[in-house]
Amino acid sequence: MAPRPLLVVDGDSFAHRAYHALPKTIRRQGGKPAGAIVGFANFLLRLYEEERPRAVLVGWDTLAAPTYRHDAFSGYQAGRQFDDELVEQLEVLPEFVSACGFACAKASGYEADDFLAAAVARAERRGGPVLVATGDRDSFQLASDKTTILQPLGGGKIARIGPAQVRERYGVEPRQVPDFIALRGDPADKLPGARGVGAKGAAALLRRYGSLEAALRDGRFRSQAEELRLYRAIATMDKSAPLPSLRGKAPSWDKAAALARRWKLDRLGERLESLAKQGA
Repeated sequence: MAPRPLLVVDGDSFAHRAYHALPKTIRRQGGKPAGAIVGFANFLLRLYEEERPRAVLVGWDTLAAPTYRHDAFSGYQAGRQFDDELVEQLEVLPEFVSACGFACAKASGYEADDFLAAAVARAERRGGPVLVATGDRDSFQLASDKTTILQPLGGGKIARIGPAQVRERYGVEPRQVPDFIALRGDPADKLPGARGVGAKGAAALLRRYGSLEAALRDGRFRSQAEELRLYRAIATMDKSAPLPSLRGKAPSWDKAAALARRWKLDRLGERLESLAKQGA
């Protein structure tokens, strides 16, 4: 029997998707917003049922504190603002995840991406396998023979991204993804990239040189060299991020159901109670 995978989830990525996909009229106890909570919870439960992981870790951003990326580059994620109702739900979602019996990772100075990378590194050292669920394509750098990226698509479908799919989509190896992002730029994070270089040009340069650093040593982008090194550092997930225990244990669906009931999210509570009865 194949070993059960570690499931690592980008909490912010899926909470944002849920917030924008579900009606804002969904409310919990006290009239507080709940669309992101319900959407995220349903997605997490679906992933668990489909993948049957040995353990689950959900990584979170810390919105109130800047990371080393913000300190190093003032334009990083410039202008990004979130609705108050989304922020409020992001603050309580870790409580739901913990009630399910799953691990959470959140620490000042780190992004959810960093916890994903750290968890992958730890699990791969122990032999894997790992599933990384995120809508952030920066995570393609984590794809390997032991790690598969679960990328949400429209209509509830999920793409499974391994090294072959990274090569097909970007024309580079997973380990080259930070170099690719540095050269191409990243509009979402406000990284400008190399002047006059798009996705095809970035891939072609990396096929020729193997790395951004090799291209710089050959005299390419002299006026932008330090900027591009900085962009690469920003795009590289930090595998040293602090992690909780990733030991497997049975989910506590009954505890999560009680929390959902307390929040007056009865349909979610019913689903969790059903899982508890099944012993899933």
